[in-house]
Amino acid sequence: MRFERKVGIVTGGGRNVGQAIAHRFVAEGASVAVVDLDSGRGEATAAELNRQRDGSALFVPCDVSSTSDVQRMVDDVVTDFGGVDVLVNNVATTDRGHTVLDLDERLWRRVLATTLDSVFLCSKYVGRQMVRQGRGGAIVNIGSTSGHRGRANATAYSAAKGAVVNLTRSLATQLGPHGIRVNTVTPNKVGSPVGEDVEPPDRNRTNLLGRGAAPDDIANAVAFVASDEAGFVTAADLLVDGGSLYRG
Repeated sequence: MRFERKVGIVTGGGRNVGQAIAHRFVAEGASVAVVDLDSGRGEATAAELNRQRDGSALFVPCDVSSTSDVQRMVDDVVTDFGGVDVLVNNVATTDRGHTVLDLDERLWRRVLATTLDSVFLCSKYVGRQMVRQGRGGAIVNIGSTSGHRGRANATAYSAAKGAVVNLTRSLATQLGPHGIRVNTVTPNKVGSPVGEDVEPPDRNRTNLLGRGAAPDDIANAVAFVASDEAGFVTAADLLVDGGSLYRG
């Protein structure tokens, strides 16, 4: 198993892609902290994982846009599991339906705080812990095709996800000397839309493979990038979008 005796943190781990990633890590031997602001979802996912393997999961409620919350979250994980080997920055929210002409500044700041600031804060405090441990680690940031091509109706989300890709490169440059690899996995329209629990039956997807992505498609990619099999991969952006960016 690729993550035996390793500890992972997954933000937004209570639903959709984050939940699938947490399940994959546990299936491959890891102990996982399910980080979510929604206690119902987070506790339910942790309970599922503990039924899969007793003692494998911990739910940590956390506002990942808050410095004090992130510091406490990392301390809780280290106290319970003894350290951190993998961080997946998955949580995001969006401003769907708004252009720059009508986007409220408070919504702009909220989207960037949740989607971008969280990557900075979690990477900072988990990165410090990884450096103290001295055994390296892996950080995987979940991007979006919206950050590559922009969108007509999601100004803040497109900006935040574009920034995540370049922040990933900066983090990889800074943390590489400590043996910490940092990469982005970029999906397109996976499962239910950002911030929603139900996938619309008529959700439009256009890609080269002719099907929609499932959360497990992203979990497979994250597990590879976070594992020792990708030990020489850093500062990369792995597109897991069915070719939607290059559909011609």
